Amino acid sequence: MAHIAIDARIINSSTGRYVERLVTHLQDVDTKNEYSILVREKDRDYWKPRNANFTVRVAEYDQYSFAEQLGFYVYLRRLRADLVHFCMPQQPILYSGPKITTFHDLSLLKIYNSDKNWLIYHAKQAVGQKVFKKVAETNDRIIAISDYTKNDLLETFPNVDEKKISIIYEASDVGSVAPKKYPLTFKKYLLYVGQQSDYKNIARLADAHQILLSKYPSLGLVLVGKKNASALKNEAYITKRKYKNVLFTDFVDDRELSWLYSHADAYVFPSLMEGFGLPGLEAMEHGVPVVSSNATCLPEVYGQAAHYFTPTDTSDMADAIDQVLSDEKLRTRLSNAGYKRIKKYSWKKMAKQTHGVYESVLKNLPEQL
Repeated sequence: MAHIAIDARIINSSTGRYVERLVTHLQDVDTKNEYSILVREKDRDYWKPRNANFTVRVAEYDQYSFAEQLGFYVYLRRLRADLVHFCMPQQPILYSGPKITTFHDLSLLKIYNSDKNWLIYHAKQAVGQKVFKKVAETNDRIIAISDYTKNDLLETFPNVDEKKISIIYEASDVGSVAPKKYPLTFKKYLLYVGQQSDYKNIARLADAHQILLSKYPSLGLVLVGKKNASALKNEAYITKRKYKNVLFTDFVDDRELSWLYSHADAYVFPSLMEGFGLPGLEAMEHGVPVVSSNATCLPEVYGQAAHYFTPTDTSDMADAIDQVLSDEKLRTRLSNAGYKRIKKYSWKKMAKQTHGVYESVLKNLPEQL
C-alpha cells in the first residue's frame, strides 16, 4: 500500500473542477492506497471523502509565494508521501520526492491580464517561467490535458522528455436543473461561462453581440462567472459604450448554471488560449449548439461538434454566431454532434488513467521508498 498526496489547493476554483472530479472518481478506482487530499483552510469542508482511505488535510500555503517554496516544502517532507500529484505547476521546486504534475496550459507565461498590477504580474511571470521549467524537467511524469498543451510544453521547454508526458482529457457533467433567478428580459440569449481575463476575449464577444442586435434586437448575452476584477473591467467596458442586453450574473451554483445552459440559444467560446475548454462540453451535454474560437486546443477538443471563427476578427465571430442562430439544420447538426462528442470524454476514465500514471511511477521507485 502506498501513500499518495494530491495537492488540491485549487479545488474551490474554476480549474478546481478537475481536482474535485479526480478525487471523487479516484474513490471508485482505488480502495487500497492511502490518499491525503491537501486543501486550503477555507476549503476544509468543501469536499468530503466517502472512502476511509481518503483523508482531507489542510495545507495553508499561497501559490507563487515564499511560503509555498519553503513552508510547503517542509510540510511535504514531513508528510512523507510515496508520491505527490501536483494538480497545477505551482509547487516547491526544492521538493525532490516522487512527483507528478498536471499542466492545464501555459497561459500564465504567455499572456498579461490588464486588471493586474503590471510590475507584480510580470514579476510573477518571470518566477513562473523558472518554476514551470524546473517542474517540467524534474517531475517523474507530466499529465497534459490536451495534445495542444503537450506540444506547447515541448516547444516552450525543449529539454523535457516527451516520453514522460501523458495526455489525459477532462470531461463534463450534467447537473440537476433549478429555476432561473435572474431577471432575463430577453427570450433568446447567447451564453458564456467562466473567467473573464483578457485572453478570454470577452470585449470582442460583446462587440460581436452588439453587431447581431441589428438583426436580432431582443438577443441577450449572458456572462456567467464571479464578478472579480476582470469581470468588473468588462462590465465597465460595456457600460461605457452603452451596450444593450448584456447580463453579468456573478457566481451561480451548478443547478442554476444547468438552467442557463438548457435555455441558451448558443454557447459562445471566444477565447484566445485554452488548455481544454470544459464549458463547451458542458453546453454540448445540454444540447446547446457551440460556436467557438478556432484557437489553440479548441478544435482538438470539440472536433466537428462546434462552428468555428477567428477570435481576433469580431465580424467573423458575429457571422459565425448568426449562421448558427439562423440555420436550423446547422443547429440540429451541432446539437447531435455535441451529444456524440461528449461520449469521448469521461471523468471516471480520467481518474482511471491518472491512477495508471500513479501506479507506473510507484512501480519504478527504488525499494526503500
